[in-house]
Amino acid sequence: MLEADVAVVGAGAAGLSLAHLLARRAPGERRVTVVLVEAPPGPLRPPPRTWCYWEAGPGPADAALTASWRRLRVHGPDGTAVECDIDPLRYKMLRSDDYECLVARDLERSPDVRRLEAAAESVEAVDGGAVVHARTAEGRPRQVRARWVFDSRPPARLPAGRTTLLQHFHGWFVHHDRPVFDPDVVDLMDFRTPQPAHGLSFAYVLPTGTGRALVEYTEFSAAVLDAPAYEKALRHYTGEVLRLRERDFAITATETGVIPMTDAPFARRTGPGVFRIGAAGGATRPSTGYTFAAVQRQTRAVAAALRAGRHPLPPPAHSARSRAMDAVLLRALDSGRVDGAAFFTRLFARVPPARLLRFLDGRTRLHEDLSIGLRTPVLPMLRSAAELPFLPRRPAPLPGAPRPPRPAPHTAGPPRSERNG
Repeated sequence: MLEADVAVVGAGAAGLSLAHLLARRAPGERRVTVVLVEAPPGPLRPPPRTWCYWEAGPGPADAALTASWRRLRVHGPDGTAVECDIDPLRYKMLRSDDYECLVARDLERSPDVRRLEAAAESVEAVDGGAVVHARTAEGRPRQVRARWVFDSRPPARLPAGRTTLLQHFHGWFVHHDRPVFDPDVVDLMDFRTPQPAHGLSFAYVLPTGTGRALVEYTEFSAAVLDAPAYEKALRHYTGEVLRLRERDFAITATETGVIPMTDAPFARRTGPGVFRIGAAGGATRPSTGYTFAAVQRQTRAVAAALRAGRHPLPPPAHSARSRAMDAVLLRALDSGRVDGAAFFTRLFARVPPARLLRFLDGRTRLHEDLSIGLRTPVLPMLRSAAELPFLPRRPAPLPGAPRPPRPAPHTAGPPRSERNG
């Protein structure tokens, strides 16, 4: 049995970030020993994925960034473009495998961190801590005993919420021989996509050069699409909107994902010495799906508590006020009272960009939240807020669970706000 002060289960963004922070001990700081339990290659290890976030100035992951930008653009459904400079912030693109390589170098140099490649099967509370039961790729059982366990694995099921939507997406890494992309501007939300009958859709373009970009189709809705529907949506966007002929570019890689957007409360503590971190601990912002920046705040707080010898309960990743506003927006989108494409386009057009990004990150003050709220459809939002206390909380299916295929998005009929009054 391995023993340590801390066991970190899972090597995604949260697990790697916490292990990385504890590996970088400054002179005179309290020593914290760590075992990082990461799944062996196979179905339990997530595929490479892209994380995006914004921050002011340099950050700890800058050495691994694919690209960063200070200009963002949003296209409304009618093609109207809103372009903004977000200085002093930078919008950053980070690939998970590049971040893992960056962290791995520091972990190898740290005498305080050991890595165990094994699939965690259970976490058992014991006197004075907890034991992680795991199994190697060869089938050998391994155990890690620690005073504190931080589990970042996806939960077995989503907690019960009043509203649960899925943010699901499929993207192409595109290589074009001609300079067809502007490497200085991110198309953050392009609503010139066929809108689904329920929910909203958009595309975004992360250019990493004049001929290279990640082009991704995204939906906020109750169910995922089948593979041909995503491909059809991307072909429509690249061909009809970006005016790129398919024979002129190569798809060098793809990525697919599903992120739950729910107002359900996530438990941050599951035992006397066992905690949840990352998306499993509520780090995903329910209204946007952004997670990485909140993971950094959460793991920094945990690492500081451990260094100081304090109880390391992870703090809420988002404030109670932010979560309440997200619950209202999710209900307004799910009920059809608010047209999502028009809603987000209006916000970017009417709110100063740096303030809006701080709002989306939960870092604005009450008076700023109120001023932004007045730029939203007030009556539909108030109606959604008024009915929230009376809505039951229900468990939602896990993202990625088998669902019946449904057709590709369509444009028939007027916008949802008109159809539903």
